[in-house]
Amino acid sequence: MDPGQSAVLPTVREALRTLSSSEDGDCILSTLGSLKRYLGGAESPAPPGEQEEFARRHFSDVLRCLVGRLSPGWLELLPDGQLEDLWASFFLEGPADQAFLVLMESIEGAASPSFRLMKTAQLLARFLRAGRMAAVMEGQCRQRAGPAFPPLQDALLSKAVGLPDHLGNRLRRENLEPFLPQNYFPLLGEEIVRVLQALVDSLRGGWDCSVSFLSQVLGKACVHGRQKEILGVLVPRLTALTRANCLWQRVCWRLVECVPDRAMEALLTGLVEAALGPEVLSRLLGNLVMKSKKAQFVMTRKILFLQYRYSTPMLQSLLGYLAMDSQRRPLLIQVLKELLETWGSSSAIRHASLPQQCYVSKAVLICLAHLGEAELRDSREDLLASLMAGVKSRLDSSLPVVRRLGMTVAEVASARIHPEGPPLRFQYEEDELSRELLALAAPPPAADSPSEASLAVAPVAAETTDRGSADRGIPQARPEGTGSDLDSDDELVPYDMSGDRELKSGKTPAYVRDCVEALTSSEDWERWEAALRALEGLIIRSPAAAREVAEYLTSQFYALNFSLRQRMDILDVLTLAAQELSRPGRLPKTPQCGSPSPASQPSSTQASAWRAVVEERIRSKTRRFTQGSARRGPDASPNEFNLVAGYFFFPLIRHFDRPLVTFDLLGEDQLVLGRLVHTLGALMYLAVNTTVAVAMGKALLEFVWTLRFHGDAYVRRGLLSAVSSILLSVPAERLLADLPDELLEAQPWLADVAEQDPDEDCRVLAVKALLLLEKLKGTLLPLSSS
Repeated sequence: MDPGQSAVLPTVREALRTLSSSEDGDCILSTLGSLKRYLGGAESPAPPGEQEEFARRHFSDVLRCLVGRLSPGWLELLPDGQLEDLWASFFLEGPADQAFLVLMESIEGAASPSFRLMKTAQLLARFLRAGRMAAVMEGQCRQRAGPAFPPLQDALLSKAVGLPDHLGNRLRRENLEPFLPQNYFPLLGEEIVRVLQALVDSLRGGWDCSVSFLSQVLGKACVHGRQKEILGVLVPRLTALTRANCLWQRVCWRLVECVPDRAMEALLTGLVEAALGPEVLSRLLGNLVMKSKKAQFVMTRKILFLQYRYSTPMLQSLLGYLAMDSQRRPLLIQVLKELLETWGSSSAIRHASLPQQCYVSKAVLICLAHLGEAELRDSREDLLASLMAGVKSRLDSSLPVVRRLGMTVAEVASARIHPEGPPLRFQYEEDELSRELLALAAPPPAADSPSEASLAVAPVAAETTDRGSADRGIPQARPEGTGSDLDSDDELVPYDMSGDRELKSGKTPAYVRDCVEALTSSEDWERWEAALRALEGLIIRSPAAAREVAEYLTSQFYALNFSLRQRMDILDVLTLAAQELSRPGRLPKTPQCGSPSPASQPSSTQASAWRAVVEERIRSKTRRFTQGSARRGPDASPNEFNLVAGYFFFPLIRHFDRPLVTFDLLGEDQLVLGRLVHTLGALMYLAVNTTVAVAMGKALLEFVWTLRFHGDAYVRRGLLSAVSSILLSVPAERLLADLPDELLEAQPWLADVAEQDPDEDCRVLAVKALLLLEKLKGTLLPLSSS
């Protein structure tokens, strides 16, 4: 045996025996002082060989013995806290990795609550505040003989990253501030920066070291969902350190390269979110996507195609990173091809949610902004084919926002892919999304980060604003020939024509049938005008007369010689007419064939004023003992839609599955089908308390069941709204008596839509329908039991 080892082993054995059994404070103080020599903290330290042997083979046993003797009485064996300070110095000055593991081991093994547990936890908090976690990680990075004992590194990694969870489970409500995740992980990030600084200094001095353990700590923390806390500290510091230092850049590249594949996605998504712009991301990652298949998959597939929760600045950082280096630009071209293939896929348009379609559209335009004409020329045909397919599919969509999305992207993308070709131009109203897409198509500014770009643009905008305000303060010179001296016509007194009446040769129709005949067969515009003026008053005066117009419009909806726009106008007119007829308290109107005479207006105004004065005097002189509501509620009135609801509803639902030469609801005309479904749902809702509501509900449920798996989101929204209209309009007892099987079948379908439908509005509507169904159960179950 080595002489040094033979000298250390007896000393440690005797010290452990004394510490375990002695109650003499002076003896314990002397024993700890003799052991302190092996830590280099005494006046006469032990030889380096003995210190190394003590640290490697005996230090953990000594620490466990010290933790085992920890009690209030043992610490009071010496006055003024001498023994406690000496006890704590072994953990704070000895090998950090062993001290950390023993502290964590004692905390997990101590009874809860207990003096030993709280004292050990407080010492661990001092350990963290003293920066000893950096010493733990630095010791693992300076292993010269290859990786240290794998079990030791695994234990350190698990305890270092899982410390908030371990301490939270043990201390519960007595947990300390340094152990909370929002405090611990920023501290861990600061310690990683300290270790990296020490490693950079060692590399400058010619010493070898490894960042593998730091990479594992960083990756495991990100896998635990703590990217925001740890990278919020790490990224700003590394951004500043790598700005003009190649050595720091190489260390950062190595740091992310050594992250295990299982943690690569969590780390990269956190870095892309935290990095301020593509230039910063390029300094931190280097050509990682060219070296790691996992990183390439995450950056070019996972973030872009399989997820869509990331913000637009994050997309700009990611795609700008791919564009910043010549080795990475081929990846950007490949990404654009795959993005446009997805954008042009009709299946993806049908099954992808609107936020996901917007996400892919933004990525397409950002890619085009980074690529030049020469790079796009080789892939022009494939890109244009995908683009045109996507435009066609989106223009066929029933959702206006999807159509507008297709038109906006098509205009910008076609101009970038094929600039010498004929430009695509569409007419659409700009909204916030289209303006954002057009802004993304502009070439990115040559700035270090988005914040720097905004600072560069701010003075220009301020100057423009100041100039505009200054211009508004200067009187504008009037053009020659527009002065008031030339406006001689202003001195002429206008002729009073208020009493004139328009001469009409046509006769005002007296019946609804006459109006329909004039509008369908006559080419005399005066008859048309007279019919349109008289029709509303005739229907309001006799709601039963609306049957003639309802039968005509519903029969014309499936006629041959009408455009899609005209058919949708018919549906709008039917819906508005049904709303007017079903409105409670609707006051009858008198048809007005012309404007009232001037003489009648003052008299009516005077009468109203006189009546108001009298009522006010009566109210002021009347004494009331109780003050109720002064407002009179609306008079009760029957639902006048009851008389014609069937004529509105059943002809529309009867022939929806019969294709015509110019009209196919179940084929390409899905926009009109969606409008038809929404109209039927509105008519069902307005038919509440009508005698035909049950028959309408039964027919509408069969209609819904036939189309429930339709691929168009607009149609599915209408179907789900129709289900809610049925549940609201049909009495509960009639639902149970006449539609029990249909309701049982509808419930699992609604639940499936609420969970899996790609359209968010469809999911919301399905949840609302399910809530209505659950609400009805309280009414239906007592009825069925009786």
